[in-house]
Amino acid sequence: MKITATAVTNTGRRTNNEDSYLVADELRLYAVADGMGGYAGGEIASRLTVEHLEAFVARNRRDAAGTWPCKEDKRLSFAENLLRAAVTQAHQAIAAQRHGELEYMGSTVVAVLVEGKKAALAHVGDSRIYRLRGGALALLTRDHSLWAELEAAGLKPGERAGFPHKNVVTRALGIDTAHRPDLVTVDLEPGDRFLLCSDGLHDPLDEAALRRLMSGDCEGLVKAAYDAGSSDNITAVLLTVTG
Repeated sequence: MKITATAVTNTGRRTNNEDSYLVADELRLYAVADGMGGYAGGEIASRLTVEHLEAFVARNRRDAAGTWPCKEDKRLSFAENLLRAAVTQAHQAIAAQRHGELEYMGSTVVAVLVEGKKAALAHVGDSRIYRLRGGALALLTRDHSLWAELEAAGLKPGERAGFPHKNVVTRALGIDTAHRPDLVTVDLEPGDRFLLCSDGLHDPLDEAALRRLMSGDCEGLVKAAYDAGSSDNITAVLLTVTG
């Protein structure tokens, strides 16, 4: 499958941009990271995330026998194991710098690694991956957030938009006890569109708006989120699958 990728990031109403994205067409690897932990910490954490994802996958392509930061999980595909190892390496890089002014930094991440007619997906935190197929929108990740955990437990915290702690994440890279990625593999079909985005994009837009906007481009998605009142950095990576 051929993948066409575009990406846009915007500081939005913030004074600095703590989001980073990765479009590595030669590796067929794509990612969005949303940093946290103060003015400098968030920027550094998200940058470390995408840099180490790219570096680890690139090194594996050059030398498949190289050392991995975690053991292979026999239940996972090779692509899922590769993403898991790359995310683990990014986590370790952030954790190693968590001291002084950077003590509280961390990052979310969503990543897609394309292998043939399939794509492995990884995510940590509340950045998201959506798929638009034949006009139907599907959310392919479940937020690692306080709101999502309460909802999953059946406590029904109400609508996410009105929940006062909606931006509290329960997993993030750099946090030793809470960095494990969720992994899944999906089939690819010609015409599929995948959106990787930070919460600054998906927070202010409902599913109907996302479904309509994903037929367009990244610029339209980011502008719509800003116009809808997003108070965060806004980042989108849009992938189009062709035969």
